[in-house]
Amino acid sequence: MACQLTVEAVRYRYAKGFEAVAGIDLDMGPGILGLLGPNGAGKSTLMRILATLARPSVGRVLWNGVDIARTPNALRAELGYLPQDFGIYPSLSAREFLAYLAAVKGLPPARAQSRIEECLGLVGLGDAADRRLGDFSGGMRQRVGIAQALLNDPRLLIVDEPTVGLDPEERLRFRHLMTDLAGDRLIILSTHIVSDVEASATALAVMAKGKLLFAGAPEPLVAQAHGHVWEWLVPESQLAQARTQFTISSSLRRPDGVRLRVVAARAPSNDAQAVTPDLDDAYLWLLARDGVR
Repeated sequence: MACQLTVEAVRYRYAKGFEAVAGIDLDMGPGILGLLGPNGAGKSTLMRILATLARPSVGRVLWNGVDIARTPNALRAELGYLPQDFGIYPSLSAREFLAYLAAVKGLPPARAQSRIEECLGLVGLGDAADRRLGDFSGGMRQRVGIAQALLNDPRLLIVDEPTVGLDPEERLRFRHLMTDLAGDRLIILSTHIVSDVEASATALAVMAKGKLLFAGAPEPLVAQAHGHVWEWLVPESQLAQARTQFTISSSLRRPDGVRLRVVAARAPSNDAQAVTPDLDDAYLWLLARDGVR
């Protein structure tokens, strides 16, 4: 089955004139697209447009060649969506809540029952299926959100900041789940946390201030940062000053000082050593180069 999402010159302006999405072009096929960007970059607005919850002010979005603003049901039947502000009914159990949403999505009752059990198992909630959602932790509620997005076995799965509230073990479980689900479907994973997409994304798109700064495979983005990442040992007393002067991707305290990983056009000091960039470095370099931070 076809699985192609095309974004053509999309802009979105709010009523007061603020432009949250400022001319985005993307072409996406099966796999995992990691949509990266700082808070306020316009990611959530773009996700709402792709999920048919908002219409672009300019431009269009095509799902397998069909304009989703004109024919939204062509996509909705194949869409799974987990918004950033996913809500629950605290008095319902996880199983009851998913049954309600399966009915809303129009799943036949016979299919819904088996699919609910499959989705509960996928997110590791089979043993907690009959507990009230009001008694769930934040991470468990997020897993219910992921389960509801999977109910209709979507061809397009959109998840917005999905690992918020998850502990490290749950975060790892989520990454493995996304990799297992990708196959011949398209997953768009919006986040400001590079590690959420580093190991699983087949393509990346980086947004800032409503604009698209990069789109493509991770390797070319990392290549752009070569020669701009430095390892620098500084005394503890100089750490605060270094943080104000440079973009620092990591810091590690050692007996002889603090070992910094600095992202900069030039070496921060004569004794700083050039190192091979990783995706986190490359993301920070892209934002710094474009004046975002």
